[in-house]
Amino acid sequence: MARWGMVIDLDKCIGCQACSLACKAENDVPHGSPEEQAKRREPYWHRVIAAAEGEYPTQRWEFIPMPCMQCDQAPCTTVCPAKATYHREPDHIVVQDYRKCIGCRYCIVACPYGVRHFNFKDQEAKPYHHPDLPPTLAVRGMWPYPTRVRGVVEKCTFCFHRIDQALREGKEVGTDVVPACVEACPTRARAFGDLDDPESEVSQLLATRTWFRLREEMHTEPKVFYLPR
Repeated sequence: MARWGMVIDLDKCIGCQACSLACKAENDVPHGSPEEQAKRREPYWHRVIAAAEGEYPTQRWEFIPMPCMQCDQAPCTTVCPAKATYHREPDHIVVQDYRKCIGCRYCIVACPYGVRHFNFKDQEAKPYHHPDLPPTLAVRGMWPYPTRVRGVVEKCTFCFHRIDQALREGKEVGTDVVPACVEACPTRARAFGDLDDPESEVSQLLATRTWFRLREEMHTEPKVFYLPR
């Protein structure tokens, strides 16, 4: 089975944050109230960090998109006492089971990239429930709009519902079907595909370009690669 990964070209990223908005729309992530944003409780599964290089007036800004790194040695999966986060088989995507999550937030502390978010929303409001979602799909986790209530941890999942649907329909993942953030990027700064396939776009980019991964000293083996400027 495939081992999905993503390559992001920082030379092409313009910091427009279309990827963040596409992630919100695809996964039904709410925007949050102004009060929650003031408390740093913005429910973003994907964000773009602006890093400054140099000093004024020659200062240059660089934008670093931050989805879930989908680590092969993910520390979040080892600390969860409820086994709510795990590597699903056989593609090794790190997913979150909202039915098992008890909200202890150990995974948030263990994640060195800060890409997990705790849901502070009130349960009575039910902001995450999609009105057209059959209950059976919510239980099985087969839909991009699962029922998520207060007290669970949420994260990027490489839009695995798109991958599963593409495989059922016989489509090519990485060309016909890609995650929402990859599809929405106006500068085509991202590539997505099978890291174990030498013919895939991601494998060819990694073989011909200089690349790096964030916080490699943590030995988490992330599957998101960056092409430097």
